[in-house]
Amino acid sequence: MKRITLGLLAACSMLTLGTAPALADYQLRILHTNDVHDRVESVTKYNNSCDTKGEADGKCFGGYARLTTAVRDARAQGGNVVLLDGGDQFQGSLFYTTYKGDFTAELMAMAGYDAMAIGNHEFDDGPQNLVRFIENNKIPVLSANLMAGPGSPLHDKVKAYTVLNVGGQKIGVIGLTTEETPEISSIGPDVSFMKSEEALRIAVAKLKLEGINKIIVVGHDGSYRDFEIARKVDGIDVIVGGHDHLLFSNTDKHAAYPYPVVEHSPNGDPVLIVQAYAYSRYLGDLQVTFDDDGTPVKWAGDPIMLDSSIKPAPDVLAAIDAKRAPVDAIRSQIVGEFNTPADGSHESCRAKECAMGDLVADAMLVKAGADYQIAIQNGGGIRASIDEGQVDMGEVMTVLPFQNTLATFKLSGKDIVAALEHGVSGVAEGKGQFPQVAGLRFDLDLAAGDGARVSNVMVLENGSYSAINPDTLYGVVSNDFMRRGGDGYVLFRDNAVDAYDYGPNLEQAVAEYIAAHSPMAPATQGRINLK
Repeated sequence: MKRITLGLLAACSMLTLGTAPALADYQLRILHTNDVHDRVESVTKYNNSCDTKGEADGKCFGGYARLTTAVRDARAQGGNVVLLDGGDQFQGSLFYTTYKGDFTAELMAMAGYDAMAIGNHEFDDGPQNLVRFIENNKIPVLSANLMAGPGSPLHDKVKAYTVLNVGGQKIGVIGLTTEETPEISSIGPDVSFMKSEEALRIAVAKLKLEGINKIIVVGHDGSYRDFEIARKVDGIDVIVGGHDHLLFSNTDKHAAYPYPVVEHSPNGDPVLIVQAYAYSRYLGDLQVTFDDDGTPVKWAGDPIMLDSSIKPAPDVLAAIDAKRAPVDAIRSQIVGEFNTPADGSHESCRAKECAMGDLVADAMLVKAGADYQIAIQNGGGIRASIDEGQVDMGEVMTVLPFQNTLATFKLSGKDIVAALEHGVSGVAEGKGQFPQVAGLRFDLDLAAGDGARVSNVMVLENGSYSAINPDTLYGVVSNDFMRRGGDGYVLFRDNAVDAYDYGPNLEQAVAEYIAAHSPMAPATQGRINLK
């Protein structure tokens, strides 16, 4: 019903195109990104770093050089233009691992951002690292609901909002950070988060007192919260969202919502909500006309796909190349040693338990922590074997090239068994959904019919295996692709409880596990018993 309602609202938004012009209409073009996750270089369709061959073949998307070209082209067309970011510029590439946001601030200045929200991943390396990013950044880094007391390095460092002067008009931009941040990142001492609605009412009131009637929220709060906020808080005109990595579009059949979604505030004014997927693959592009009261009366636009038709900016490419050497050094960094090869072949990992599958699943379970009993990794996400001998980071990234994040959630025993059934159902076709597991074991009869291939599912608890309980909620760790229904794991998407998709990168978790257990002899552990 929500999709139908939003669709109707979007249709209604088109009717406003015929609205009579106000006395002092003002047009603003809002360019925006969210959840870039430090994709400094261009990315493949899987969102991992694209190589020179991929660029030559026209198969790369995004990256800061391509993004900067698109922004410059838009500004060159004239008019009133702002560039905003919905948070989570940090975490997701070796450039972040190397520079911890310092280079990100440089690139944001080159692209010409006007403001950004603080996302939860901006806290991943603690509050002092975020302070350095704020101090090094030439743009306002905002969060209205972040409360940092005297005991925090962030005290008096974070602004709730900023005011942009664009074409003779003042635009208020308010930042928001997800209230979940204390549970999912490293906020440090004396930091808390106010309810988003409450923080916004305060910030809006202050802006109104300054005579500002055009207000944009850059909110790293998730679309589900953006919709709620729009309906509960007066005075907001546009919400540039982030956090759940969704594509809003009127032209892409895979879009989660139309662009923009139109909600209405308590006083009945339209609130335009947008988001532009993630990983620098799109540049959101919303054109809004405001009347003299600061109310949106017309709107249009759609995200711009940053594909090979957009040529990367040479000066940004040069800046990236100048920073590349330490990143390449990390790629060649030795992380551990194998006494035996680790089989990660297509033929093995998509049809049976494989040594690399066990290793990856073990690493996931260790990284997730004691609250999680079961790890499930899709065999198709394992792309290579590693030979005996020293193991470098480049090899780990070849095995796991997709830069997936760890996803944690709770799922009933009944749904876990059903998910395993789905996972083993594509072996004959060589599909990538085959489950590599840790924390459980099961019998597998590939000759059996649908729903009967998996039996005797046992969960490892307190050092021993016991039969899975259909009614028990188990802590599960997987990857973000699977948790969102990838490879057909719709039960992970639809029935997960307390899901969080944005944990550490999978390849980093595996590298840490190899380092902690080297020298090691990867092997299968008898978790999947073929009958």
